[in-house]
Amino acid sequence: MDKRISLKNEVIAGFTTFFTMAYIIFVHPDILSKTGMDKNALIAVTCIVTAIATILVGIVGKAPIAMAPGLGLNTFFTYSLVIGEKISWQTALGIVFISGALFLILTVLGLRKRLVETIPKSMIYSITVGIGVFISFIGLKNLGLIVKHEENIVGLGEFSPTVIIGMVGLVVTIMLEVFKIRGALLFGIFTSTILALIFGYVEKPDIFISTNINILPIAFKLNIIEALKWSLFGAIFSMMFVDMFDSIGTLVGCYNKLGKIDNQGKMPGINKLLSLDAIATMIGAVLGTSTTTSYMESAAGIEAGGKTGKASLVTGILFLFGLLFIPVIGIVPSYATAPALIMVGLYMVKEIVNINFADIEEGFPAFITILMIALSFSISTGLALGFISYTLIKIIRLKFKEINIELAVITILSILFFIF
Repeated sequence: MDKRISLKNEVIAGFTTFFTMAYIIFVHPDILSKTGMDKNALIAVTCIVTAIATILVGIVGKAPIAMAPGLGLNTFFTYSLVIGEKISWQTALGIVFISGALFLILTVLGLRKRLVETIPKSMIYSITVGIGVFISFIGLKNLGLIVKHEENIVGLGEFSPTVIIGMVGLVVTIMLEVFKIRGALLFGIFTSTILALIFGYVEKPDIFISTNINILPIAFKLNIIEALKWSLFGAIFSMMFVDMFDSIGTLVGCYNKLGKIDNQGKMPGINKLLSLDAIATMIGAVLGTSTTTSYMESAAGIEAGGKTGKASLVTGILFLFGLLFIPVIGIVPSYATAPALIMVGLYMVKEIVNINFADIEEGFPAFITILMIALSFSISTGLALGFISYTLIKIIRLKFKEINIELAVITILSILFFIF
């Protein structure tokens, strides 16, 4: 009887995690398609990579944690690398693959965890907050609520029918979140898309279910040789660090909910999960998507009773079923996925309460990191300026003991990032 109850709980947990993070099937392809990548192929690859990574976690990692292409990392891929740096999406995929390979090496050597643990906590939180503001800004732009302004740089857009439809989706999402209903982001996307269909702003798909799955427009197109240019080292460096902080933070949160953190703060099996994260990133790059990472939405599944990898197996299988609905997913407009981006940004900005802005030594580097990630449209620029300012303030205060070797290396690399 206990085993049946346990299996039932794992299945429920798997479904819960799926519904709380299924929005990624709509949001992620929409973001990456801005680079010129085929949207239908991106939808298929998102489902495939998420399924592979999550099922691997279930079988090998034996943990109720889902992995998928990460928000923040995909905006970095699209807006910083391809649109900002003017590099091809094929080269950007090469950068993702190289960063994944470096993740794996650092994890196997035990350096990845050590490196993250030596970074000031205020900097880790500021990176999360900065990316949150960045993502929300992208969401407001996609919604049409924020537009380009000649004098003020940006301004309030017109309340056109599509903007209003997107805002209705946002209101629905907020209301569902207030009542703690699972899948709020997904329901918000559905609401806006249905309204767009009713009022004729998107066309009804010719078919609703299709087995014609084609990932070849983006799969196996990565350009690793071009990505090895010295000028792109900063991009590789930034992608490495953002994923490290994202993964570690998520895994710590999930381990805490599982009650698997011991009195010494150690987490059994953490390196195995970090290795799977790296391997999934490399697989994703080959198939045609940006960096894969652990998802905090897994905590919803854990709360629903998930304790083992069986929950992840259920979640992964459900993402595979998403492949059948590519024609429907493909019609979802950017203004319908925008509310999800805005809300994800809110979730990330919550970490700002952990930054002590009263202490200038901690507050200023965090502030400049947040500000520059959002305003420069570049996560790498914000990261580099944050680390440089942190180290510089410590030197001015003659607190050399607080500058460990790892931090010194990161600061030097940040300076080289601007020089080259």
